[in-house]
Amino acid sequence: MPANSYEKPDFWSQKAFKEGYPARSVYKLQEIDEKFGMIKKNYTVLDLGSSPGSWTTFLMRKMDGTGKVVSCDLNPLAKDVKGDNLVFIQGDLTVKAIRDQIKGIGPYDLVVCDAAPKTTGNRIVDTSSSEFLVEMAIWYAENMLRTGGNFCVKIFQNGDQQKFLKKMREVFTTAKGFKPEACRRESFETYLIGINKKMR
Repeated sequence: MPANSYEKPDFWSQKAFKEGYPARSVYKLQEIDEKFGMIKKNYTVLDLGSSPGSWTTFLMRKMDGTGKVVSCDLNPLAKDVKGDNLVFIQGDLTVKAIRDQIKGIGPYDLVVCDAAPKTTGNRIVDTSSSEFLVEMAIWYAENMLRTGGNFCVKIFQNGDQQKFLKKMREVFTTAKGFKPEACRRESFETYLIGINKKMR
């Protein structure tokens, strides 16, 4: 049987290793930022489901030591992911004590979420688990973003994207789907983008 292509270090994986990122996922955020202008210096940014820390690292580098990155995951960040403008919170994003701790540091100019559920191989189950994470991330964006803030979240395709985009259009001036080129060809992940949070 041919080896699973996920086990082979592709162009993006090799590039990430050379540039000092824990994982190839960083280039998805880079593409999103280049297209939508999500990240600016002096922002306070919330990175949900951040381990091992590629997006957190990119955010810190992009802001060049300014602003603040609040990064949260059940698992720790890679050991070399650190910075003076980084606050890491290890815990469950659905627990009130963690939510309160995150809220206390905000409000935020940008909320990003590249979290993925542990996959089972059953696409229906995995898509449902992904939708739960998307709902959670939208809740954080709705409740912790400043007016004018931006948002992006990963979702598995064939999930109810239109339902989530409809909800996001109530919160943001613009909401749309976007699949970065850095996503693996065989992957069924894509991203939902929210631009310019409306005044509540």
